[in-house]
Amino acid sequence: MDTKNIMIVGVGGQGSLLASKLLGYLLLNEGYDVKVSEVHGMSQRGGSVVTYVRYGSRVASPVIDEGEADFIVSFELLEAARWLPFLKPDGQVVTNIQQIDPMPVVTGAMEYPEDLVRKMRDAGAKVDAMDCVALAQEAGTVKAVNLVLLGRLSHYFDFPDEVWQKAIEACVPQKFLELNRKAFELGKKA
Repeated sequence: MDTKNIMIVGVGGQGSLLASKLLGYLLLNEGYDVKVSEVHGMSQRGGSVVTYVRYGSRVASPVIDEGEADFIVSFELLEAARWLPFLKPDGQVVTNIQQIDPMPVVTGAMEYPEDLVRKMRDAGAKVDAMDCVALAQEAGTVKAVNLVLLGRLSHYFDFPDEVWQKAIEACVPQKFLELNRKAFELGKKA
């Protein structure tokens, strides 16, 4: 199988590292060679964070170059737009519509761009955008945005639900398991 590439992008503290760990676990258990590369950026200060997940028969490098991502999974709208050049022409963006102001917007040096979903679609991207924060809150905590996004991402894969559930069980602490399962289901059904 050819190598497939998933970029998980967001802002520090949103749960992208758990999402990449869960995806890596799932893909490894399905028999793929998997490489996960975590690039933290300024995650502790709310800065941009990106993680690469690559899988296939044999994966040589963990890095995804421009124009190679099959999927961009984004926790924040501007981050989806920022990383769009990495998407393949037939790739898919799965994004939360949450907007977190970056420092230039906070200081007043810039304004948060408007109509980003439309702009990404106008650029030719397939964009699946939804309010993951509201669904995570419905599940019990805003911190479950990562599982809402993975639930939505699961639509684009042929893996049975049991495979996803096994990965959730392996990667999520027991005390948060039911909440995260609910978040996954809400994202899946959205």
